[in-house]
Amino acid sequence: MKAALSTLISTKNLPPHHCASSSSSSLSRSIWLHPKPLSPPPSFLAPIAPAKSLSSSSIGLSRSSKIHTANFSSTMASAYKAEAARVPPALPLPTPPVTKFKIGLCQLAVTADKERNIAHARKAIEDAAAKGAQLVLLPEIWNGPYSNDSFPVYAEDIDAGGDASPSTAMLSEVSQRLKITIVGGSIAERSGDRLYNTSCVFGTDGKLLAKHRKIHLFDIDIPGKITFIESKTLTAGQTPTIVDTEVGRIGIGICYDIRFQELAMIYGARGAHLICYPGAFNMTTGPLHWELLQRARAVDNQLYVATCSPARDAGAGYVAWGHSTLVGPFGEVLATTEHEEAIIIAEVDYSLLELRRTNLPLLKQRRGDLYQLVDVQRLNSQ
Repeated sequence: MKAALSTLISTKNLPPHHCASSSSSSLSRSIWLHPKPLSPPPSFLAPIAPAKSLSSSSIGLSRSSKIHTANFSSTMASAYKAEAARVPPALPLPTPPVTKFKIGLCQLAVTADKERNIAHARKAIEDAAAKGAQLVLLPEIWNGPYSNDSFPVYAEDIDAGGDASPSTAMLSEVSQRLKITIVGGSIAERSGDRLYNTSCVFGTDGKLLAKHRKIHLFDIDIPGKITFIESKTLTAGQTPTIVDTEVGRIGIGICYDIRFQELAMIYGARGAHLICYPGAFNMTTGPLHWELLQRARAVDNQLYVATCSPARDAGAGYVAWGHSTLVGPFGEVLATTEHEEAIIIAEVDYSLLELRRTNLPLLKQRRGDLYQLVDVQRLNSQ
């Protein structure tokens, strides 16, 4: 493989500027903890150590305070009709199959050579799994150029499978062989006379668990900067996608979907632990909005958000911003990269979901007496 990927590994045991070089693998020439210095996390993000000793009076005061707070929250939730803020009412957060696991974000260089792109993605997935990733996320439109001219040329019939969809055939084979879950970025899908921007999720048995068609098409015009009209060739999807996997309940969005907080709110109300957004933000909106939107979706819904972009190619017709990222439920950036090819390996710890929802009990503080979010699909299925 001629292209080289760097691997980012998130760890608390090494200093933030640590860098160790290695020439053992063409896909892993360097290990970077983080591309830029990080300021120390705020004190409120760190777990509070238990006191060594407490007097009986202080214990009583603490218990009294907790009971008062719980009663107040319950009373407030009842008065404000917190449950009514979601229609149907929000589902409880399900117990995930695992509490901790590693996720791999494969930021890949994409060329006009589809066969090469598929082989390159396979190698990246294998490298991520070798480093312990149980869930691997690929970029948006990773098997060919991102352009309206290219979508019809590179489109595959996913439902037919096999030779009609070599990209998803590879994802199915690799997920089964490595016993991992794959959120397969997105590719152009051909269905009848329509084209979609589609993400496929494969389970550890290689079976297709879910298929998300991009709901919000990327139609923008910023004069002098960027104009792109996806709807010239693509059709919008009609269904939010949430899927139970061996690494938890995952909501799926594609790139422009991240701008619409209602979709993320629906996923939160359906009990998602994590939302995955393969995306290819550009050099105009990327610096301003990419990280901002990820952190907003995570902190608003108190869950994990993972994104994966193609690597930047300054000579391409569409230039991607890069910066694939994992964000925690307090809106903290846990792992990220710059614009070059990279494989990010980071830990997801679902125990933080309950902790942060206890710290900030937003579910009990919503004002169902003032506003509601209606999940039309769930409502119509009842």
